[in-house]
Amino acid sequence: MPNPKSPLDSTADLSIKETTQGTSQHTAQPIHFIIDASLDNLRFDVALARLLPDLSRSHLQTLIKSGDVQLNQATSTPKQRVHLGDTITGELISKAQCDHTPQSIDLEIIYQDAAVIVINKPAGLVVHPGAGNPDNTLLNALLYHFPECQHVPRAGIVHRLDKDTSGVMVVAKTIEAQFSLVQQLQSRSVKRHYVALVAGQFSGGGTVNARIGRSGNDRLRMAITPGGKEAITHYHILQHFKGLTLIECQLETGRTHQIRVHMAHIRHPIIGDGLYSGRQRIPKGLDAETRERILGFPRQALHARTLAFIHPSTGELMTFETEIPADMSDLIATLPNDQADDTDDALTFADIPLFYEIDEDEDLDNGLDDGDSDDSHDDDGDFDDEIT
Repeated sequence: MPNPKSPLDSTADLSIKETTQGTSQHTAQPIHFIIDASLDNLRFDVALARLLPDLSRSHLQTLIKSGDVQLNQATSTPKQRVHLGDTITGELISKAQCDHTPQSIDLEIIYQDAAVIVINKPAGLVVHPGAGNPDNTLLNALLYHFPECQHVPRAGIVHRLDKDTSGVMVVAKTIEAQFSLVQQLQSRSVKRHYVALVAGQFSGGGTVNARIGRSGNDRLRMAITPGGKEAITHYHILQHFKGLTLIECQLETGRTHQIRVHMAHIRHPIIGDGLYSGRQRIPKGLDAETRERILGFPRQALHARTLAFIHPSTGELMTFETEIPADMSDLIATLPNDQADDTDDALTFADIPLFYEIDEDEDLDNGLDDGDSDDSHDDDGDFDDEIT
């Protein structure tokens, strides 16, 4: 797959300037975009929103009207049409992360360089501040450990994991890196594998293709609905246990709570998932201690194990894998094996291309949901646009 290049002119001045308006600190970052064929004949504000998906369209319209962002070095209107070869220049001015406080929260850093940070998020850590979670989030931790992230929208966060889902995440250190990663998420070229312990047993691997939208009965829940967004999850059996199965899921799309909703939909809810599993059914024949461990597991048994993406600066394929966390591995270690053959010939991930080549221009929730977004802060309409 070709390297997804940013239309940012590499010669543009990308230095950060700090200004003050009243008592709030603002940041200004020069930008220089060149319109390509994919943006030809779009409205100015629409094209700019596609180039900068982490900024609201209303904010971008304000920048256009004020002349802070110009088309062909002239003040324009949001409705003006852009054409192949046109240039967009100016300064992005925003309060950035001034409303969020850097906090000393331990992070497990797997990798970092000048463009990206890869972390292993623990269960229990909310990714982004919101209603009910104003601080003590991953964003607050990023601002503390990486002050440069204050100049990037959402401190560089491009996708999310639910509060109680653990696993690997990538964060951008620069706007250019953020743009590249969001584009990769939207084109479905990011590889994401999850491990989940689910109720019941499968005869083989397969695919769930069922649209997901907000539940009409409970705003905290997502649901299978004909009017929802396309959602596709591939799953593969790792090991059978008595009445339970350890599976690996690969996401083709990134919808809020995608894996959790899809597994519940096919009547194999994730162990510990109080939102979607309903009344937990424990298989017969287990000793009292094992039953208690299953019933008492405090979170959804779901872990984002593998993440692969194209490095925004070098074009290199980067692949990261994390171990199943201790709470899940300890639970798995206590489960009695089933006598059935644990190999899954129905589907292997070797049969699924590492990078999906999708021609359609689909909005992947702004690429911010990993199928496991935390709805406790209901950011999926704003971050909505990442998953699980």
